[in-house]
Amino acid sequence: MPELLKGGNTVVGSGPLTAELHTVGDPVDLSALLVGADGRVRSDGDLVFYNQPSGEGGAVRHVGADGSGPERVVVDPAGLPADVDRVVLVGSCDPDNPTRTFREVQELTVRAHQAAGEPVVFRAPALTDGERAVLLVELYRRGDGWKLRAIGQGYTEGLAGLATDFGIDVSQPEAETPPAQSQSPAPSQAPAPAPAPANLVKPPLGKVSLDKGGQVSISLDKSDRQLVVTVALEWDGGSDKRRRQGADLDLYALFVPAAQAQRGSQAPGTIIKTGRGEKKGKGGDVVYYKNLGSLQQAPYIQLDGDARVPGRETIRIVRPEEQGYVLLCAYSAVSNGFGSFKSFGAQVVVDDGRGSNITVPLYENTKTRYWVAIALVDFTAADGAAIQHIESYSGRMNERRPVLHPDGTIEMNAGPVEFKGRSDS
Repeated sequence: MPELLKGGNTVVGSGPLTAELHTVGDPVDLSALLVGADGRVRSDGDLVFYNQPSGEGGAVRHVGADGSGPERVVVDPAGLPADVDRVVLVGSCDPDNPTRTFREVQELTVRAHQAAGEPVVFRAPALTDGERAVLLVELYRRGDGWKLRAIGQGYTEGLAGLATDFGIDVSQPEAETPPAQSQSPAPSQAPAPAPAPANLVKPPLGKVSLDKGGQVSISLDKSDRQLVVTVALEWDGGSDKRRRQGADLDLYALFVPAAQAQRGSQAPGTIIKTGRGEKKGKGGDVVYYKNLGSLQQAPYIQLDGDARVPGRETIRIVRPEEQGYVLLCAYSAVSNGFGSFKSFGAQVVVDDGRGSNITVPLYENTKTRYWVAIALVDFTAADGAAIQHIESYSGRMNERRPVLHPDGTIEMNAGPVEFKGRSDS
């Protein structure tokens, strides 16, 4: 497929164009600016992003990452009025955390495509000088047609500074203050209300279900002592026959505290294998039915109890600044690991209590397995947590617990063996 270098351009058709954002490393937000010939927006409504996902009656639309694709902006050039000279696509770090930069983003790629023709790709250059936003590409008028240009210019001020340079009034959350006591003007003299500035505070995700291997990030105020992240293992037992045969699953939270968390050469959530002659990993720290944990002291992770029948087991996590990595696993206490975890209707649900609810399903029908590592919650991101679909199973008839390493990598079939008896609780 054609690839643009920085500063390069190409002619595009007049039909709708979809620009997808692909990244490796820390998450990046995608936005669009509708810009006039003077290089400025016409109003604050010309910023199209997660809080304002449509511009010019849908001629420019922001679409969040979902089951049908990554985060993207869709532009219909035919729907743009004559005073919009170009649409500029912007990548930015989360505005809630000013310490985040593009240094932690290994790859940043825009893939633009139309119904006809090959996709066009632009790979942004490395941004290592503290940039928090970048002008990626622009769709601009050229005579009666349109062209796409690669830009790749970074901004250290982030989305707020970049948007301000283009003429957008950006708001910051402020505490409400009572209005001053003054003589109100007569109704005929009352000034028109000022337009509301663009609010860059990211909204909660709502309900999201992860695809196989998918990942999503949630924003967390790590200084909020009232914050409780709830993790539930839910299972309904599957069919009536499956419930009669038994459906006792157990939720385990393997964890690495923030003080011990590391960044290794492999991304957190990577499944690693022990080489011949190497020692297998240790059991690590874990909250489960024999060690319920605590919310009042370390590890600030607690299991509410052991459910012996289909339903749910719940783990609560507080003080996210104390957390590094938390790996959510399920153990099948059914004889010989009978039946697949999926056949029990098992899934993990993560809820931050602030409007983000993430379901992590299982997709495989692997049988006679005792263990499944379902999801990794990575609290090492300064602005929140990343939730990653893992779904890795133990070896056939292998009772060894998974191991979570300090760098967030996962080793199956490497931990201790511990059988659950009838008297265990």
